[in-house]
Amino acid sequence: MRTVRLHDTLTGELSELRPRDGRKVGIYACGPTVYGPIHVGNARPFVVFNLLARFLAHEGYEPTLVANVTDINDKIYDAARPLGVGSDALAREMTARYLADTDRLGLGRPDAEPLATEMVPQIVALIGDLIERDHAYAAEGDVYFRVRSLPEYGELSHRDLDQMDQGEGLEGAARKQDPLDFALWKAQKPAEDTSWDAPWGKGRPGWHIECSAMAEALLGAPFEIHGGGNDLIFPHHENEAAQTLAARGRPLAQIWMHNGMLGMADGDKMSKSLGNIRSLADALDDAGRDALVMFFSEGHYRQPLAFTREKLDDAARRLERIRDAGRRLVAGADSPAALAPHRDAFFDALADDYNTPRALAALAAWIREANRAGGGVGDGHLREMLGVLGLENLLEDAAGPPAVVLELAAARDAARTARDFAAADRLRDELRAAGWEVRDGAGGPELIPIGP
Repeated sequence: MRTVRLHDTLTGELSELRPRDGRKVGIYACGPTVYGPIHVGNARPFVVFNLLARFLAHEGYEPTLVANVTDINDKIYDAARPLGVGSDALAREMTARYLADTDRLGLGRPDAEPLATEMVPQIVALIGDLIERDHAYAAEGDVYFRVRSLPEYGELSHRDLDQMDQGEGLEGAARKQDPLDFALWKAQKPAEDTSWDAPWGKGRPGWHIECSAMAEALLGAPFEIHGGGNDLIFPHHENEAAQTLAARGRPLAQIWMHNGMLGMADGDKMSKSLGNIRSLADALDDAGRDALVMFFSEGHYRQPLAFTREKLDDAARRLERIRDAGRRLVAGADSPAALAPHRDAFFDALADDYNTPRALAALAAWIREANRAGGGVGDGHLREMLGVLGLENLLEDAAGPPAVVLELAAARDAARTARDFAAADRLRDELRAAGWEVRDGAGGPELIPIGP
């Protein structure tokens, strides 16, 4: 078992992973707010923390990954209203789409995916504990966290207390004892069609308290790793940390691990508010599952990553080099000991702040050495490395498409030549259903596997 070190946002330094209970590692990764289909940027934390859990399991740890779904939120009410549908119906529909889209990534599901709507009793109990300890107060049906009651507030985001803005605008301003205070519970408004009972009156929880309650309920506190995008550091994660520390007298998490944002070629962050999003479903249709998973691994998780055609093409070329190498290896056989240093360098890189670019460089070095060695090299090391990247299917793909897929591709090519584009589109959909993407290039159509 390697010693794993990860960058901790709280300390700004690498921190050694120290499981509380033997080898058990709890990981909580903030999931989406389900008011619309998720974009490809939302998929980055899903991929990062699923693959981190795979790596930790490989090293002998016992990870439990929890990724929540926020299905109570202002944005859901606001999105449902103009559509003329109930907010609960919209949340259910978008949760189903989120699950379907991320299923296509072929990485499996987290160990638990709690819905905020399922955990309102735990949320209400946590708010009650904060009121009892004088860290929160009720005001006309709302409940607010008293920020200045906690000296440690601001340590995670490294912000000066008097320069903070909770982003709540004028909502509740007249009821707050201090403009810094943030909502734990919001009284039901006339335009809101769902509510829950609480000692303070009908309403619904604020965003931040949902995650504190869900994480603690499923992982205890402090658990080992709290993850999410770095856009959540303030106010969301700062407030999560404050709530649990104030209510329990102990931290929520040992390590706060944040991934960088996915951006566009011009450097802008991908976001619904900027109107520059690319849905995950569209990205999967376009690039294919394998290229998208590889694309995420080609950038260090803490750094911003530009979503461009060039980078997706780079990922596709890397995949093809791996498949090509796999065709020359002996399936199921051990790899020569001479290649072990490259395999070890791969896993050492992942243990050092989950450095996937360095790990991929070690994998490429392994392939170069295997190619120089000639025939008879087993695929054991390569299969092991690809497994923690969620790309073990590449070795099965190395044999090429099955005959039925080749027949469909030939029929589609013939339909295109005859300008029967309706038939060509239908055959393309059949290929996709069979797990293969067809790309038309100067050298003719190319078949690319899109999933395991």
